[in-house]
Amino acid sequence: MNPLRKQRLLIIVGVLAGLGIAVGLVLYSLSQNINLFYTPQQIVSGEAPEGAQMRVGGLVVDGSVRRDKDGLGVLFDLTDGVGTFTVRYEGILPDLFREGQGIVANGTLVRQDYFEAEEVLAKHDELYMPPEVQQALEKAGHPGAKPEQAEKDGY
Repeated sequence: MNPLRKQRLLIIVGVLAGLGIAVGLVLYSLSQNINLFYTPQQIVSGEAPEGAQMRVGGLVVDGSVRRDKDGLGVLFDLTDGVGTFTVRYEGILPDLFREGQGIVANGTLVRQDYFEAEEVLAKHDELYMPPEVQQALEKAGHPGAKPEQAEKDGY
């Protein structure tokens, strides 16, 4: 083989190898930072991967909020009318957090029935519900899916 052709071939192979490594690193980085949304029904049915970072949303079950006696920890159940699981959060909850209201939590699924939240987001007024939670409740046929006033106001 001609030395010039051999040199060109080595350069092409080197560039392709570098490009392959760069693409691999980008894909790995994106897969680590992906944050998918799951409904309680999907979590309870096993569609959500355990140990993965994700967002979950639904309604806080009435009477399910349990607070630690000597800390900021709180446990509560989250539902979409079909599936229900327990969420644990360590920290100060938003002022608008209350039972029967829609929330979105960011964190890690420990088991199919237990979610460890790093952040809890509550809706900002009675008429608003996060779009993902709204769609999940409508899909599950939950009666709290659309507030009556929101329908009247055209939301």
